[in-house]
Parts: sequence; structure tokens; C-alpha cells
Amino acid sequence: MTSMVQQRRRGRPPKSDDGYSLTRQRLIREGVAALTEKGFVASGLEELLTRAQVPKGSFYYYFSSKEAFGLVLIDAYAAYFNAKLDRWLKDEKTEPVERLRNFIADACRGMERHGFRRGCLIGNLGQELVALPDEYRTALRDVIRGWEYRLTACLLPVDSARARDWARFFWTGWEGAVLRARLERSAASLRDFEDGFIRLIIAP
Repeated sequence: MTSMVQQRRRGRPPKSDDGYSLTRQRLIREGVAALTEKGFVASGLEELLTRAQVPKGSFYYYFSSKEAFGLVLIDAYAAYFNAKLDRWLKDEKTEPVERLRNFIADACRGMERHGFRRGCLIGNLGQELVALPDEYRTALRDVIRGWEYRLTACLLPVDSARARDWARFFWTGWEGAVLRARLERSAASLRDFEDGFIRLIIAP
């Protein structure tokens, strides 16, 4: 994932290393927000630079290309989402099924807070693969596998024989539920999927 991320520093550099780091992080933050709302193809650099308050022409000082920037955004989103999953799914004070319910409740609150404008960056990019470099497919696949690993570990006490299968099934269905939640501007599809999935895994 590194071959496209080599930086060619052009434009006017910031006055200090701290300024460089802060501006780069601001670009990443605004980029993640844009991709969760619009996806990669519809997210224009000019709009992003305006949102991040970065002068036009300075983008290539921080990232070698929009494509390289996208890979950095995938990494940033994965780190954010993995931390969220670890917070809920590794909560040993809570039973495994309740850990999953707590994660879903938090996800519902997050989508509601943003008026259902934002979805899943990984899911959004997955729908655009035909227009993206091949490296994106590998990066997105690896992120989802990381999610499956975390959920598998959570579900082992529930169904040790099929925990991995359940985890794969969950993330496939979850992405569809997130898409429908955005379409309907309602968390109902997330709740419906939650109830159906949990009934399946605890069924005798």
C-alpha cells in the first residue's frame, strides 16, 4: 500500500514540521468525512482543500496524488473503526451478544448524528472499484478481514464452530443495512439486521 504514497513536496510548505503535520491531519480528517459522504469519484480536491482551509496548489506537498491520498484515507478510517470495534467487542465485562448490540447502538447514534449523510467509507469505495486502482481492492479487502477477525473473536463463546462464518455473514449484511439506512434516512434497517442476525446466532 506504500507504492502510491511517496510524497513529492510541491507548493508552499508550512513554516514548521508541526504545521506540516497538523495540515496533513486536517486534510486526512476532511478527506475521510468526504469519502463517507460522497465516495471517491465525487469528492473533488478543490472542495476538499476549501474544507481543510489549505491553499490551492499545496495538496501535492502532502500527497503525491489523489489516488495515494485515498489509500491514506483507507488506513485512517480503518484505524478509527478498528479502535471503535475494539472498544465494544473486547469489553470483557459484557456478554458477547451485548457487545455486538452496543457496537450497533453506537453506529446508529453516529449515523443519526450526521443526518444519515455519512455511511461506511469502505462500503462506499467498494461500490466504486471499477473506477479505482487495483491497490484499492486489496486495501479494502484487508480492512474487512480485520473486522471479521475482531468479530470472530467476540463470537467464539457464542458459537465456536461457526464464529468465523457468522462474522463474514455479519459484515456482508451490515454494509447493505448501512446503505439502506442512508437511503431511508433511518436506523430501522440497522436495527432489523441486528435483531435478525442475533436470532440466528443464538438459535438452538
